[in-house]
Amino acid sequence: MKAPKGNLLGLKPSELEKLRKTYQRRCLPAEVVSASLAQHLVEFSRQTARQVGVLLSRKGEVEWVFVGDAHGLELPDIGRMRAGSHRLRGLRLVHTHLKGEPLSEDDLTDLALLRLDMVAALAMDKKGELEKLFWGHLVVPREEGGLLWQTQASSLAKQPDAKALVEALEEEFGRFSKQWHSNRERALLVSVHVGKSRKEAQDSLAELEELAKTAGVEVAGTLVQLRKTHEAKTLLGKGKLLELNLLAMQKMAEVAIVDQNLSPSQAHHISKATSLNVIDRTQLILDIFAQRAQSAEGKLQVELAQLKYLLPRLSQSDTSFSRLAGGIGTRGPGETKLEVDRRRVKERIGQLERSIDNISQSRKTRRTLRQKRELPLISIVGYTNAGKSTLLNALTHASALAEDKLFATLEPLSRRLRFPKERDVILSDTVGFIRDLPKDLLAAFRATLEELDSADLLLHVVDASEEAAPQRLEAVERILEELGLIAKPRLLVWNKADKAGAAAEHLSLSYGGVAISAQTGEGLEALLFEAARHVFVKA
Repeated sequence: MKAPKGNLLGLKPSELEKLRKTYQRRCLPAEVVSASLAQHLVEFSRQTARQVGVLLSRKGEVEWVFVGDAHGLELPDIGRMRAGSHRLRGLRLVHTHLKGEPLSEDDLTDLALLRLDMVAALAMDKKGELEKLFWGHLVVPREEGGLLWQTQASSLAKQPDAKALVEALEEEFGRFSKQWHSNRERALLVSVHVGKSRKEAQDSLAELEELAKTAGVEVAGTLVQLRKTHEAKTLLGKGKLLELNLLAMQKMAEVAIVDQNLSPSQAHHISKATSLNVIDRTQLILDIFAQRAQSAEGKLQVELAQLKYLLPRLSQSDTSFSRLAGGIGTRGPGETKLEVDRRRVKERIGQLERSIDNISQSRKTRRTLRQKRELPLISIVGYTNAGKSTLLNALTHASALAEDKLFATLEPLSRRLRFPKERDVILSDTVGFIRDLPKDLLAAFRATLEELDSADLLLHVVDASEEAAPQRLEAVERILEELGLIAKPRLLVWNKADKAGAAAEHLSLSYGGVAISAQTGEGLEALLFEAARHVFVKA
């Protein structure tokens, strides 16, 4: 026989036996609660002055029995949701209220967070007798911020038909979910910031939205929380978790993308509390790289980063990987490796690192040959989508892929560039940077980024039309410092002057560098002059 849960300390053996026998009771599927079970629960609460509750299946069977104190009770861990954004839990909560009170805020929180079929309170009067039945259920929200649940009161004799009510609710949720039918995954974007202004948080969220769209995700809604400290277990506070769950129901979202990097435990607890597939910023970026990697080298590098991300998560009791079936966060060359054990992951990481070492050696050989020809190397670096590939195309008449998307370029491309006085250089494009770029991704792309070590000049391209241009400049500088490249000669290139207007010139005067438009050709002559001054100093 199943054991009761909760606050059992101090109960008499006879009271514990009474709780255990609760599992043998049954209700009709159409009953919220049978009269005999209701009386049984009320009698226990009267004797012990403690709330007692049960979770009933749709067949009317008692699945869980648990005890609280005089003021409330805590539900046991009842596992994950059934599949389907329009499905309810398949369980209804029935419990006692000792002071005749209606459904509490905690009751409605449990109803929403757990997506219970129903929640009901057996309200007792001062004499400990059953006085009234309060019950509630979720409803389909008709408008933004609309009603999410409905509560009513009745006598036990006039309770609703639970079976018919729940079937009608799921049918209505099903119709509602079809409004959002899409081939793309629907995700909620979540951003939690400590010690930052709302403006900074919104800027960060806007970038996360760009990342999500680049990954092919349909953004269903956003949620921002400013806190003094992070909640260690779930990052979000309890109230925001509830809000996230309700928003997911309202928007029929199945994924939560968190702007911060989560520990395996945090991702597990958020997923458990909301029944959403939870991925963090690192996982989203890895997903984009996985989608965009085309060459064998790029695919090796992305797979290595994915497996290094996965490895520490395999040691957790987190079930998130075991229930993934493709989609955001699992795509790309590493997707077939997600369901393997630690030993096999470590073996594969070793193989990939050896392959990338071979690539690194080949690149080193090519660099040596180039240096023998005494051709200077200029490398273009910068924040993702700053216009680096467009600049390479404008200067060398190359045909590098240039899209208005984050991380459009993953494969490095080098072209010869002729300067005045018949002097040539090699101009190379590199993968774009982003704030908090995953360290495993930097490590995996080391063979590509080693090209920067031998560069004679770094052209640091910044999108001058972006409001957060100074912050993005600083983010790239921090990454260059991590790579040991901060001492390299650098020339700031304030791109998109055609969009930025006077702001581009102002930034170039404030920070140094050249204002240009790679799209229109404005300022390219001045850029070449400044680059030649840096590269051909001895000329």
